[in-house]
Amino acid sequence: MTAPTTTDPLLRVVSTGVRSIELGHPYFTGMPCSPNHPGFRMTLIRRHGDMVRPDGGSAANEIIVTGGHVGTHVDALSHVSDCGKLNGDVDAFEAQAGGRFKDKGAEQIPFMMTRGLLLDVAKLHGVDTLPAGYAITAEDLEGAAEAAGVVPQKGDVVLVRSGWARHFGDQDVYLGQTDGVPGPNVEAAQWLASFGIVATGSDTTAYEHIPAGSGHSVLPVHRILLVVNGIHIIEHLNMEDASEQGLTEFTFVMAPLRIVGGTGSPVRPVAVLSA
Repeated sequence: MTAPTTTDPLLRVVSTGVRSIELGHPYFTGMPCSPNHPGFRMTLIRRHGDMVRPDGGSAANEIIVTGGHVGTHVDALSHVSDCGKLNGDVDAFEAQAGGRFKDKGAEQIPFMMTRGLLLDVAKLHGVDTLPAGYAITAEDLEGAAEAAGVVPQKGDVVLVRSGWARHFGDQDVYLGQTDGVPGPNVEAAQWLASFGIVATGSDTTAYEHIPAGSGHSVLPVHRILLVVNGIHIIEHLNMEDASEQGLTEFTFVMAPLRIVGGTGSPVRPVAVLSA
């Protein structure tokens, strides 16, 4: 019997073979976490052998406790307000009444399968990792885009690599409470927003320029992206493999959890390319 030929163009592409590159970190107890959020914890609450069925089988399971902004995750539009307003002039205090957001919650973050771009600012400057507290400018992003031979377009997801994921194993350095963290400044955020992108992400705990000693005291880039422009932010990315493979333009795939009324969701973003 001959199998019928599919008429779906996407399925035909997938059938010929694709490869994927992970763009996030695995989740584990004790991984770096912003001091503003509860950390990730996982433990087995039932182990093999705790109860054995008559046929000899047993099962194990776990309990997971985590904040919505821990590990690789995406921000919902409810995450940040400005003068009491969420994106679209939604009253933040009214929207959050009752313990969950009635509007702009994490369940409204779209599934994303769209063009992704990697703007490798660290590679542009010829370094593995940008210096602590470095402000990524609009000129940096323009230069990285030119080096990659790409121009952002409406509906894209644009990922900005600083190389900071290399410090993920050193919580003090990675969080940058003392020396700061590299990240886009206000002008860089405005440059990205001008293209009408749907989301942008970076390889740090906060998609912000964090100067030495300032911590997460203010979040101007979050305001510009989330509140003013409705652009989702993806944090704690790991683009080291993608950078080593020279990735610039790809199919970006990400499925947030539909957490009703939440402010963010853990995600597993991947770059998908033809084999």
